[in-house]
Amino acid sequence: MKSNSIKSRLIMIVVLSQALLALGLLLAGVYYTRRRLLQSLDAGMQSRAMSVAALVRYTEDATGNVYFDDSLLPPSLDLRHPDAFAVWTDRSGLLVRSANWPAGLSVSSAGSAHWNFSSDRIPYRGLRVFKTPVLDREEGSSFHPQTLNIVYLSPRIRMEQQVREAGVFIAGTSLVLLAITVLLALWGIRHGLAPLQELTTQASSISAQNWKLRVSDDLRQLQELRPLADAMQTMLTRLESSFVQQRDFIGNAAHELKTPVAILKSTLQSLLQKPRSPGEYRAGLEHSLDDVQRLEQLLQWMLRLARAEQWAHGALRRDLSPVDLHASCEEAIERVRQLSQSRRISIELSRNGPASLPADPEDLQLVWCNLLENAMRYSPEGESVKLAISNNGSSARITIQDRGMGIASEDLPHVFERFYRGDPSRTRSTGGFGLGLAITKALVEAYGGSIAAESTVGQGTTMVIDLPLTPASQS
Repeated sequence: MKSNSIKSRLIMIVVLSQALLALGLLLAGVYYTRRRLLQSLDAGMQSRAMSVAALVRYTEDATGNVYFDDSLLPPSLDLRHPDAFAVWTDRSGLLVRSANWPAGLSVSSAGSAHWNFSSDRIPYRGLRVFKTPVLDREEGSSFHPQTLNIVYLSPRIRMEQQVREAGVFIAGTSLVLLAITVLLALWGIRHGLAPLQELTTQASSISAQNWKLRVSDDLRQLQELRPLADAMQTMLTRLESSFVQQRDFIGNAAHELKTPVAILKSTLQSLLQKPRSPGEYRAGLEHSLDDVQRLEQLLQWMLRLARAEQWAHGALRRDLSPVDLHASCEEAIERVRQLSQSRRISIELSRNGPASLPADPEDLQLVWCNLLENAMRYSPEGESVKLAISNNGSSARITIQDRGMGIASEDLPHVFERFYRGDPSRTRSTGGFGLGLAITKALVEAYGGSIAAESTVGQGTTMVIDLPLTPASQS
């Protein structure tokens, strides 16, 4: 794959933009210079045409001739290519024409006042002046005033040369300025991308042992890179947390699996050490079966947690139907009825309106059962557990409150972590693995909700779940 470079792109953009600017200045300069020179040439031709008119002398004699005195004619601007002119009147016709008048060019009053043409590869600028009075004349009794028509031609060779010289000068100046601008742009781009190179260097040093993105204060002061550096640091913090969580999960899972496997191995080894009676074999196999069931249950919880986290991150899609939360909670209460009766704990269910959301009923049952079982296990016998459902418009809030011993403040932020136990001995005695709340949290987040724990030591714990509702149940 062909590699692309931001630096190369920026340099190319700068070079192209400056080249277009230089070309634009060249064209504008040449156009402006040519226009001004043409205006100057036209003004000079107008003046010289009037000078030609002043040299025409009209005398009233027997023939009525008009004379032209060319001895006073001013020299041409370009001595190598002299000007040409022709004078005529409407009544007398052509009066005089210069000796260098271009061959084949007719004297006519038709056409515009100014025009360009070429003759014998020489470019000319032409001027027509009409109805100019004869300034030098002798008046008699039979004098009839006449007006002159003048065509004055001036070569454009000198003007075109001046335009080319101006174009060369402007082009040379533009190229010098272009080179200086490109050099300054190269320096500016290199200097401007230096913080990005620093950020790249720091990012390349990130590893499993180093999750800190160390950037200088100068880089953080840049408005364009500060959000990127902050976003990268936030991402690295999340990755570090996920990495540590996965590492702890593997360690805890290995530890949890090690215990039943070691007990199972020890039981089987003891059965093989010497001949046993059928009753001893049976007792040993029953203990081994209990350990296998515990091991199987742990694996099922771990798989359920993995699937819940996949749903939470959108890795798996499912077609879901709306589930009524009140009916779901009632069913969960029935499922934990045996435990509540054994501990003489009553469960109070209340709601303030209908609430439903698209969900898998088994997922919701798992969430309510986990929370209700925890509330009952850590509540004194004879107490009550309150389960309330409230419709808050766009979301539903489900609270499960117990009157147990509560959770210590240092343990409260960790209750939803996998394999976390605030009191490992008590949790093991109840047969838990430390995965129930982690699975509950993953399932709640999979449906776009959130869960939080509120607790006071000695007064009890409240689990608060917020779940988005379907449009039909938001009213």
